[in-house]
Amino acid sequence: MTLPDGSMTPGDPRPTLKEFYADLHIHIGRTTSGQAVKISGSKDLTFANIAKEAAGRKGMDLIGIIDCHSPEVQKDIIDCLESGEMTELPGGGIAYRGTTILLGSEIEIYEEGKGAAHLLAYFPDLAVMSHFTGWMAGHMKNVNLSSQRIYVTARKLQEEIYARGGIMIPAHVFTPHKGIYGNVAPRMSDVLDLDMVSGVELGLSADSEMAGLISELDRFTFVTNSDAHSLGKIGREYNRIRLAEPSFREFAMALDQSEGRRVTANFGLNPRLGKYHRTYCLGCSRILDGEKAMTGACPHCGSLKKVQGVLDRILDIADRKQPVQPDGRPNYHYQVPLEFIPGLGKATRKKLLERFGTEMAILHRASEEELAGTVGETMARQIVMARNGTLSLSAGGGGTYGKVDVSTDKS
Repeated sequence: MTLPDGSMTPGDPRPTLKEFYADLHIHIGRTTSGQAVKISGSKDLTFANIAKEAAGRKGMDLIGIIDCHSPEVQKDIIDCLESGEMTELPGGGIAYRGTTILLGSEIEIYEEGKGAAHLLAYFPDLAVMSHFTGWMAGHMKNVNLSSQRIYVTARKLQEEIYARGGIMIPAHVFTPHKGIYGNVAPRMSDVLDLDMVSGVELGLSADSEMAGLISELDRFTFVTNSDAHSLGKIGREYNRIRLAEPSFREFAMALDQSEGRRVTANFGLNPRLGKYHRTYCLGCSRILDGEKAMTGACPHCGSLKKVQGVLDRILDIADRKQPVQPDGRPNYHYQVPLEFIPGLGKATRKKLLERFGTEMAILHRASEEELAGTVGETMARQIVMARNGTLSLSAGGGGTYGKVDVSTDKS
């Protein structure tokens, strides 16, 4: 039988389950040859550099590197494997210094009369990913780049992913730019075959309580990820997952909540910090709250041009008045990344990393007393407030992040 900590009773042949930290949406900016992949991504975001940052500074056990469908990226992966620096795992994924890399791809779908959205696909190994690239190349203008539009239906894309043993997760589902709820349809089932959806990514401007207003999501495990476009953003949102080992096979089991595997926690920004949390007027650059967001024209300037915020979109399409959290859904923990804390600059972060090793150690294992011994009582208190979600915030919108006010303690 399974014990409360996820381990098995003595004599049980099933493996012991442990908790691992995972960020499953990290972009590649460039290849080592200089080939652009994610145009808006940092040049430092190469396959090897992401692995080093995630394993060393961030302390992630499992990461998903998106854009591994690019043939130029695949050359970099082959170089890492042939050098012996990395190895492919029997359960799927690539091992690097205690961190497992899942090979992923972000793909844009477009449904006529509806809009465009991004989907995340993950595959167990490089051979399968390469085979998928070969298929996509015939339905995409430039398979070398990230997040490119594929000219087949969403359901056809799903069939091709699952026929190869892959899994699919709709990306940042509520954002007004390329989220399936935010930009395409009021229901995923209008576009996707829900039997070929393995999980749902919430995005930076939503949490599980907000998503609990939509009943068709009850069956899915939620994940929240960084969608990192620079090395520093890796781990700004992440998950804790109970697995026997960090691998593709175990991750797929966790999404299915199979044999004790499951996502046990989401750690993310309070949605108020997200760039698209509230509706934003393009005419006067104001964030619109409440009834102001729902009216036809901006009450401040009269403009009709607005970017609808995630919260307002969810309230528009909700089929419940109160959120529901089904059994097995991971708890959502508000957490402010270290880089968001005013006054916690590079020099201070360096001192913390030299003392505690990784950001995961700072956020989950270091006590307030230990932190104070390194950066002083005031900053230690702010870090504790950040990881407990008790910092005072102002809402973001229209592509601008919300802000943190460390002068107010809400605990």
